[in-house]
Amino acid sequence: MPMPTLNEIRSTFLSFFERNDHRVVESSPLVPRNDPTLMFTNSGMVQFKNCFTGVEHRDYVRATTSQKCVRAGGKHNDLDNVGYTARHHTFFEMLGNFSFGDYFKEQAIPYAWDLLTKDFGIDKSKLLVTVYHTDDEAANIWKKYAGLSDDRIIRIKTDDNFWSMGSTGPCGPCTEIFYDHGDSIWGGPPGSADEDGDRFIEIWNLVFMQNERFEDGSMRALDMQSIDTGMGLERIGALLQGKHDNYDTDLMRSLIEASAHATSQDPDGPGRVHHRVIADHLRSTSFLMADGVMPSNEGRGYVLRRIMRRAMRHAHMLGAKDPVMYRLVPALVAQMGQAFPELGRAQAMIEETLKLEETRFKQTLERGLRLLDDELTGMEEGAALPGATAFKLYDTYGFPLDLTQDALREKGREVDTDGFDAAMAEQKAKARAAWAGTGEAADQAVWFDIAEEKGTTDFLGYDTERAEGQIVALVTEGARVGNAAKGASIQIVLNQTPFYAESGGQVGDSGTLKTESGRVRVTDTKKVAGLFVHMAVVEEGEIKAGQAAQLEVSHTRRSAIRANHSATHLLHEALRGALGEHVAQRGSLNAEDRLRFDFSHAKALSAAELERVEREVNDYIRQNAPVETRIMAPDDARALGAQALFGEKYGDEVRVVSMGQAEGSGKGADGRTYSIELCGGTHVRRTGDIGVFVALAESASSAGVRRIEALTGAAAFDYLSGQAARLGQVASDLKARPEDVAERVKVLMEERRALANEVAQLRRELAMSGGAGQGGGAEAREVGGVKLIAQVLTGVQGKDLPPLIDEHKVRLGSGAVLLIADTGGKVAVAAGVTEDLTDRISAVEMVRAAVAELGGKGGGGRADMAQGGGTSMDGAEAAIAAATGVIEGVMTS
Repeated sequence: MPMPTLNEIRSTFLSFFERNDHRVVESSPLVPRNDPTLMFTNSGMVQFKNCFTGVEHRDYVRATTSQKCVRAGGKHNDLDNVGYTARHHTFFEMLGNFSFGDYFKEQAIPYAWDLLTKDFGIDKSKLLVTVYHTDDEAANIWKKYAGLSDDRIIRIKTDDNFWSMGSTGPCGPCTEIFYDHGDSIWGGPPGSADEDGDRFIEIWNLVFMQNERFEDGSMRALDMQSIDTGMGLERIGALLQGKHDNYDTDLMRSLIEASAHATSQDPDGPGRVHHRVIADHLRSTSFLMADGVMPSNEGRGYVLRRIMRRAMRHAHMLGAKDPVMYRLVPALVAQMGQAFPELGRAQAMIEETLKLEETRFKQTLERGLRLLDDELTGMEEGAALPGATAFKLYDTYGFPLDLTQDALREKGREVDTDGFDAAMAEQKAKARAAWAGTGEAADQAVWFDIAEEKGTTDFLGYDTERAEGQIVALVTEGARVGNAAKGASIQIVLNQTPFYAESGGQVGDSGTLKTESGRVRVTDTKKVAGLFVHMAVVEEGEIKAGQAAQLEVSHTRRSAIRANHSATHLLHEALRGALGEHVAQRGSLNAEDRLRFDFSHAKALSAAELERVEREVNDYIRQNAPVETRIMAPDDARALGAQALFGEKYGDEVRVVSMGQAEGSGKGADGRTYSIELCGGTHVRRTGDIGVFVALAESASSAGVRRIEALTGAAAFDYLSGQAARLGQVASDLKARPEDVAERVKVLMEERRALANEVAQLRRELAMSGGAGQGGGAEAREVGGVKLIAQVLTGVQGKDLPPLIDEHKVRLGSGAVLLIADTGGKVAVAAGVTEDLTDRISAVEMVRAAVAELGGKGGGGRADMAQGGGTSMDGAEAAIAAATGVIEGVMTS
């Protein structure tokens, strides 16, 4: 009978429990969404924690999973042992079955026994179990159902067989199932002095969650008693395949052989440990990236980078001159891609990121190792490496301490960790002093202290809008506080958050935060010193530092923001296509209700250009192409043609956001990506999620910079709907069809212009004739030998005065004219002088003299025609007298 593969074992396990009415639930991501105290998911029960406590209710009470797990950071850290032992991994799968208040011990134990002995065919005589020393119920079930004798049911008094979720809360006894590999292997049964040997290997742990423990240590039976089990796929796989080493299983062996092929080294030769490390770390790094963790210098990303670099150093020790890790990803996808499709979906991104990291790391690895060798030269045999040297490797070459320890392990040496810690503390003190000297606002110091003490915030919001976080600090008025009560305005820092902090033109997220004692409304999110600071108001109860919090981003608002942000990427490229390659982003605002995009361009866009841009953006929205994100070095991203935000500072890695498949024969056509930009914001999954794009206005922002304001999604729909409603109302008022409105308005405008011209002509005729309301007549009088017409008019516009003056000048033949018109709240003044008198009389001087009496100032024009304005008709007579005085003055001098 052929040995089952690990894929077949996983399938058999899940199928067994599915037949027994369990829901097969997909593995949760490696970044826990519901347990902020964990760096990575490390057991099958993590995703069901709230089901066990009764906080969450699902549409099933029985579940089974094969859960992805990573133990490489925090208290669950197996990194140092990986590759050197038979059963330590950074990544492993935990098979489990769970009951949420449904069945209990009387069914959990038979399920386990039947699966192991019947479906997996394990020899019953090779199995023995442990139970908690007071758990007679479990012991009796083992006796009755499995027929185990007392000597194969070992009672354990320690916490090895008693599980708890914390110091208080759900807890209960465990029963562990062991396999006896026989007396040819050293070791004793659990609980014995020789239990650390390899003869008896634990393969499955069943937890009976039956009690609730209180602060005084007392316990009561839970109302909802539940089952939580865990069996490592790699361990049971080794057993069923007749191996004593997890790395000899088919899946791990295939990855080891892929490493051997890529490095041209014997998989079982002197480099055996190196291949094992590479095979294990390939799994953890690839799955972490598939679940959204990217290499960085902080938090989870730093742990990922440490694992990557550890594997890369082992590849270097195998003699690899070129990057190796990325070439092994296809072998991993072939083995595990069917069970975990997210691996295949992220394959290209994983390969690209691994290649980038290894290329960069190899550039410094040799220098770092040379430094290490130089330091060891002349050192006393077995002496520890000075901590200052280990810190230099870390600070200058990016060698984590555990990587240096790993390199020294093979030389039989250790690191002076106290010296390393002292060097680290000294650097932090210098950084603290440098921060204090930056001139930042006084309350900024508190953020540096929090970041130094608690670490920076992990952002989860690229993949989720809901998560749990732990409140690491509460700040008000620049000082840390322990709690905040209802009505308080508070700034909240958490260890992780799905809330995006304002950056790169994208506004910060808002939403809700809940703890067991209070509820908070988050109004905005800012980024300070690597911390995501949640601006909030406590709406119910109180919140306390150290509490776990349920976080939920406002979905509607976030969706609108990311639609606007994604649209700016398409807009940027459309502008480059329409106006030229000189177009570059000069700023943006991506809010929930609108977008604003500033770009370099010397002149206003024509209506045709703006229409072309708007049409092209909507074409790519309708294309509904996926929006893809990759992590790259800035130089590599720019080599791809990625556009960068003007003035933005970028680190060692950047997020490269790509969207759209270019069409036509222009730039980027022939199936190439339409838009590629460096951007750390949140974006839609597909361009179609933007909905629609409407350009509202184009204007100048500053010298050489234009600005487009636009709407997308629901806001654009509402705007267009409103426009349609207004058009419909206009059509109704005009008694025309909507499509005929433009022509109808054009006709009405022409009629209006004709009527206006007719009215103006009539007013001029009335004024010329001296009709009613036109100040008596338009008769001339002698002033200093010059004929003068001075007239006060009503119902005449300022623009009508120059034609009237021209007509009066024709009538006079020789003389001057002054017209003052009440235009409804303002006064218009105009003066004219016939050509034969302009060398002596100036119309400008006449207007200025008149305006001064009408509450105005100045006036201008030519000697033969000038205009001005005033504020009050009360001085009309005085104004005429003043203008008359100008004529008298020049004619009698």
